[in-house]
Amino acid sequence: MIPVFDGHNDILWRIGHAPEKRDTIWLTGEGKGHIDLPRLRRGGFAGGFFALYIDSPGEGDLEDLEALMDSPPYAFPLPPPIDHVAAMPAAMALAGHLRWMERQGGLRIVDGVAAIRACMAEGTIAAVMHMEGAEAIGPDLDALHVWHAAGLRSLGPVWSRPTVFGHGVPFAFPSTGDTGEGLTEAGRRLVGECNALRILIDLSHLNEKGFFDVARLSDAPLVATHSNAHAVCPTSRNLTDRQLAAIRESGGLVGLNFATCFLNPDGRRQPTRGLEPLLRHLDHLVSRLGEDHVGLGSDFDGATIPEEIGDAAGLQGLLAAIAAHGFGRDLVERIAWRNWLAVLERTWGR
Repeated sequence: MIPVFDGHNDILWRIGHAPEKRDTIWLTGEGKGHIDLPRLRRGGFAGGFFALYIDSPGEGDLEDLEALMDSPPYAFPLPPPIDHVAAMPAAMALAGHLRWMERQGGLRIVDGVAAIRACMAEGTIAAVMHMEGAEAIGPDLDALHVWHAAGLRSLGPVWSRPTVFGHGVPFAFPSTGDTGEGLTEAGRRLVGECNALRILIDLSHLNEKGFFDVARLSDAPLVATHSNAHAVCPTSRNLTDRQLAAIRESGGLVGLNFATCFLNPDGRRQPTRGLEPLLRHLDHLVSRLGEDHVGLGSDFDGATIPEEIGDAAGLQGLLAAIAAHGFGRDLVERIAWRNWLAVLERTWGR
């Protein structure tokens, strides 16, 4: 099998909703969601970013969002900000679940590319601790250093809803990401501190002005862990060609998102037959970014994905479809894992 390194999954969010079932959810599988340890192994999943995502109060409203996504156009209002005092214990609980997964064996939290390669050599899943929305960090940034010491190596300043650091894009179709102000003063300081600590700054979910603020301020490669091409699907979450050009110039990377609402040209959440929309995004990303700057960013357990992929066990089938689309073995391997390890080495320096 070709190993897969993936830019985003939300299994910690799923475990967080049913912590009493985490043994079944992770170790043996319960037949739900996209990820568990057996299916990751069957799919050749070598490692990836495991997201700490905190629910908004009234998260049940997302069911209304899913209904809207079945019949575009739509524009769903963003939830209000979450105070860092309220966010910290929730994020800590999710990090605790990831540490529990490590203690069960078969997964290791990593802090560098050498550790990822070691995991790959021994058949252990390499987990990058990623914070999707920096609500658990206060504007003084002290908690950032605590999280870094705990293993955090990737951070998105926002998950769509605003934070003290910046503004995300709403879930809207059709729309661009030019939806609000850029980074706050605290956000600008966050970029500098992440650069100093070698923490990857994830641009997925950040609005366009914030994106280019990071591009102007950061000395690290620009990375969007799970995003697609706005030219193919004009949703607010996808990246314009101008943004893709900035990522390429920085030596960065985009992880192709499997979420159907960001793949389908009409913005619908319901899967269409076949992988043609995904392959169209892949073609566009490769043409704009170059072959060394595209990876995978599945959004497993956080989105509706194409039926042809199904779940993590379907990753080898996806790679076979990419190969059948005309991509040679070397390029398939770069997209599957090599490009991710290269950009992480450039970002982390180890």
